[in-house]
Amino acid sequence: MRSRFEAFRDGDAVWLLASWHPSTRPASLDLSDNPTWRGLQIVETVAGGLGDKTGIVEFRATYLLPGGGVGIQHERSRFTRVDGRWHYVDAM
Repeated sequence: MRSRFEAFRDGDAVWLLASWHPSTRPASLDLSDNPTWRGLQIVETVAGGLGDKTGIVEFRATYLLPGGGVGIQHERSRFTRVDGRWHYVDAM
């Protein structure tokens, strides 16, 4: 999850698409309106350990709003392990 946050923060669409599960991956990702991401708080994790094939991460990510202020994206994301690597599936 932290690496996905960093990729969004850095505008790295190539890495984001590569880490997205093929069953839900968009054909392309336009980050031209990407906000300025400020921080990530992991709220809860469910599974996702060394022996798990799936996991869930609940997080809050903060970003700067146009004109000032801070916005929050609060989400529970599902991940699955493919060939030893975690892939984002979708938000719940």
